[in-house]
Amino acid sequence: MALDRISLSGFRNHRATTLDGTARFNLLVGENGAGKTNVLEAISLFAPGRGLRRAPLAEMAGSDGPGGFSVGASLIAQGEEPVRLGTLAEAARPGRRLVRVNGAEASAVSLGEWLAISWLTPAMDRLFADSAGARRRYMDRLTVALDASHARNAARYENALRERNRLLSGDDAPDPTWLDGVETQMAEHGAALASGRERLVAALQAELARLPSEPFARPELTYQPGGPTAPDALRDALRAGRPRERAAGRTLTGPHRDELAVRMAGKQQPADRCSTGEQKAMLIAITLAHAGLAAQGRASLLLLDEVAAHLDPVRREALFERLADSGAQVWFTGTESAPFAALGADAAVWHVTGGIVQREG
Repeated sequence: MALDRISLSGFRNHRATTLDGTARFNLLVGENGAGKTNVLEAISLFAPGRGLRRAPLAEMAGSDGPGGFSVGASLIAQGEEPVRLGTLAEAARPGRRLVRVNGAEASAVSLGEWLAISWLTPAMDRLFADSAGARRRYMDRLTVALDASHARNAARYENALRERNRLLSGDDAPDPTWLDGVETQMAEHGAALASGRERLVAALQAELARLPSEPFARPELTYQPGGPTAPDALRDALRAGRPRERAAGRTLTGPHRDELAVRMAGKQQPADRCSTGEQKAMLIAITLAHAGLAAQGRASLLLLDEVAAHLDPVRREALFERLADSGAQVWFTGTESAPFAALGADAAVWHVTGGIVQREG
């Protein structure tokens, strides 16, 4: 299964772009600023969430257009009718994202039932030194690619968390009965959220142990919960913490306080204290491990922005070999095609210039 017939209309610098005839490997080549990453961002919108840049919808609309945009693609499986996926924002309501499946309205969360999409971008190079919130979002994105229901659990927990924080920070003492109801929702969806993250980390750790330790540094992953992970225990902890959290004006216990701890195997050194190159190598190792897991269920896509060009020939060869075994459809960007020469005829190549895309050959 793969995406094909991808269309971008009014999306950033792409007025009207169509990519037809995709392959297992797909390479977007062009100068910096040509619009390569914009194509990856558009594809990333076929996953629940805000896409690989986490940008506001209004920012995605082309500056010289009416204010809206649309992205479409066909999910093609051998012997089956294509499924047409679409996501868009209308000029009249630029902050509202619309999703359609075969022309019928659907939710953004439901996209996870069709595709497992993950990505690696230069902005993620400092993930291990970033905030815990960035690593929680990373865990959730990887989990959604394995279990589409995780997106709903995350959204429902966040909604309940915002409501509880609103009640705790108000001038008047919150109604205990109302808090009971909100905390019951938090406990139910929070426990499911924590369970999804825990399963993800366990699966990744098992897959990493199975993969070769070279030429990419092998990370060791540990899920660190921010509170009880069982529904009843989490609900009891929230109730018991009301006085302290009322004083703080926010919730201090729960999966919104989770952490992903990463160490470099062999050196037994926390990832944030490793060199930039070691951190990048560990991110690639996690990405490769996850790609293999994600491709075992739904159609799987992997978006790699400026990744291969910064690797030496040995690591590039290893990257391509492991991706070929992953089962995912892979999209690369690069400023030149030479680093990808080993892919040969297995890759479809597009040249991108000023938002205009032309297929090679």
